Amino acid sequence: MPQTSETVEVDFITPRHLAGGGDPAWITVPLHRACGWSHGDDPLMPRVLLSSPDQKALLRLEPDPDAQWWTLNHAAEPDQPAWYASFGARTPVELIAAFTDALTDPAPAASAPCDPYEPLRQSAWQPPAIGADGLVSPDGTAYVQRLGSAQEPGAWFVTASLGPERKPVWQARFGEHTPARLVAAFTASLTDPHPVARTGSVRSLPTRDPDVVTRRTTDVVAVHVPAALEERVRSLAARRTLPPTTPGPPRQPPARNSRSR
Repeated sequence: MPQTSETVEVDFITPRHLAGGGDPAWITVPLHRACGWSHGDDPLMPRVLLSSPDQKALLRLEPDPDAQWWTLNHAAEPDQPAWYASFGARTPVELIAAFTDALTDPAPAASAPCDPYEPLRQSAWQPPAIGADGLVSPDGTAYVQRLGSAQEPGAWFVTASLGPERKPVWQARFGEHTPARLVAAFTASLTDPHPVARTGSVRSLPTRDPDVVTRRTTDVVAVHVPAALEERVRSLAARRTLPPTTPGPPRQPPARNSRSR
């Protein structure tokens, strides 16, 4: 009898902002291996600290039930005040990765959006009410708002919420001086219609309501699951030596013996 490859069930979930947090390695491993960020080593502390090669940026991942789990602080530069970004525990890692990928890109594309609202408008997001600030997703579960005024703009807030009481699932915050192109990279990923892959997602999904979240379960050859991360590392490392190209949709692990539920 021919030998068969072991498979694992992978859930492909939309909308991505309600897919749960995912594997932090999707962010931390490429930052270290492809972008040269260094990390400390304190096995007694339940946290991860990564610093950029120029020591201007520090990413902290620290489980805290009363605060944001991910925090990135960037030091001031001659033409840019200090800034920060933070993300709640259930912020999908794909969204955070879009932000950190843009931050570490050695040659950002000139065509990349610089207005964080633009990707939302192109995806039919609308103001929550007449005269109200910000934009809300067509399904009403995500809201992007900038505080302040046109003369004195403030921080950005991105909130995913559920239910009639709009209970928050996660929130991302970007300080008033966070570069607009980085916030735009986050909002562009927020509107990406492609599903994100999760394993064991039934326990981590913020909701199982089929009217809100679509979950397609597929059998994937087990070795292809970690291979997706390795491919991501290679792709980001190649940015240092190859000319920039137009990014395509995120690739998912190849599937076998597909079945939907």
